[in-house]
Amino acid sequence: MSEPSTGHEGALKKELGLRDLVLTQIVFVVGGSWVGTAAKLGPSHLAYWLLALLLFYVPQAAVVIYLNKKMPLEGGLYQWAKFGFNKFAGFMVAWNLWLLAICVMAAIGLVVTTNLSYAIGESAAWMPGNRWLVSAISLALVIAMVAVSVRGLSLGKWVHNVGGLIMLVTYAALIVLPFVSLARGDLKQYQPLAIAAPAMGLFGINIFSKLAVGALAGFEYVAILAGESRAPARNIGRSVLIAAPVIALMFILGTSAVLAFSADPNKIDLIGPVPQTLSIGFRSFGAAGLVVSIAILLLAARAIAVMSIYFAGTSRLPMVAGWDQLLPAWFSRLHPHWKTPVNSIAFVGAITVIFALASLIGVGPQEAFQLADSAAGVFYGIAYLVMFAIPLIGLREIRAGVPLWVRISAVSGFLVTLLYIVFSTFPIVEVVNSYWFAAKIILVTLVTNLIGVAVFVAGSKRSQNMTA
Repeated sequence: MSEPSTGHEGALKKELGLRDLVLTQIVFVVGGSWVGTAAKLGPSHLAYWLLALLLFYVPQAAVVIYLNKKMPLEGGLYQWAKFGFNKFAGFMVAWNLWLLAICVMAAIGLVVTTNLSYAIGESAAWMPGNRWLVSAISLALVIAMVAVSVRGLSLGKWVHNVGGLIMLVTYAALIVLPFVSLARGDLKQYQPLAIAAPAMGLFGINIFSKLAVGALAGFEYVAILAGESRAPARNIGRSVLIAAPVIALMFILGTSAVLAFSADPNKIDLIGPVPQTLSIGFRSFGAAGLVVSIAILLLAARAIAVMSIYFAGTSRLPMVAGWDQLLPAWFSRLHPHWKTPVNSIAFVGAITVIFALASLIGVGPQEAFQLADSAAGVFYGIAYLVMFAIPLIGLREIRAGVPLWVRISAVSGFLVTLLYIVFSTFPIVEVVNSYWFAAKIILVTLVTNLIGVAVFVAGSKRSQNMTA
């Protein structure tokens, strides 16, 4: 195995410090929708969160910290898979991470529109169902993200930092709200850490897998930007250790708050459970409705920050693949002043718009969100299976000296991820046809990965011809 090379990374600017990485971890991992998903479990949500933390969250953090310390390279998981297995494994990991980001970014227009409708009030309830409006907002967001990404992380990191602070403030309001309502007499009782035995049916296992991998994954993503971070071998691992307990508390207490104001868990809005809960909780405050609108707008701003992070990471993956001659050098060309992969950024923007429009064809907003979210989950799961396999069956040079606790963590993470992939084809909301929903997820996964294989084969032949 050749030694990991950082030759190309010298052209990149080192913009990210420890504070930037911690706030980026928080805004990236803590999604607003997962507390709604967990709330569908009712009082047993705490047991499921604890299982997810034990069997996936902690193992994920352990493996990410270990691999990043061993290979602190721009491209993150792409590089880990490439040096842990081979170029093909690395490319397919990058391909699935790229598809994940495209799916997530394609749905953010719908998320922002939903948040705006809650902020305006009942008169705007039509907005998430209007495909023209959602499409226009998606297009505007993509154009803005392209501009920020071209400018580079010297600007982008402040978008991420503000997003992290917004999530902390918004979740603080969500978590404190039930206690205030209890003191005012609006709630008769509230036990945020009450625990009930989990029901072990298929629905419960489905939700558990989504809480584990869907909600709690993401620590590895900032490692894609290792070449643009200061002291990445140390700071990325430290950012995980600092952010992890904060994120866990935000999810658990946030879910309890959603449940406190939800008479019927089946009526929880999976796209915007936080603004929905804030709207209900502040209803008795009268003028405090303005506070709700502000909080909801802040959540929309957080979604934009996440989109910026995805844009930054997604554009770097084709750049690094271009360094390895698996994609045309066009993807690796940097802006002469900002030193960002401007061509790759433009390409990602165009593909995101196409996916955003395609996800809205022939379905309602809840199903469109679930479709994009489930497809993204499968792509992410494939990348995670490879990541957890590296300490277990990777090349001998990478596996040498792997501690037992890392191996145990990798086994646990691998099994939970596999469970998640299987259940990602099952929707947790009512859809037009559940079998067609599952078929679309499976078909999209197979076709897109076959395209990835074809791209890799073509890139390998081009690379061989260039070196011949």
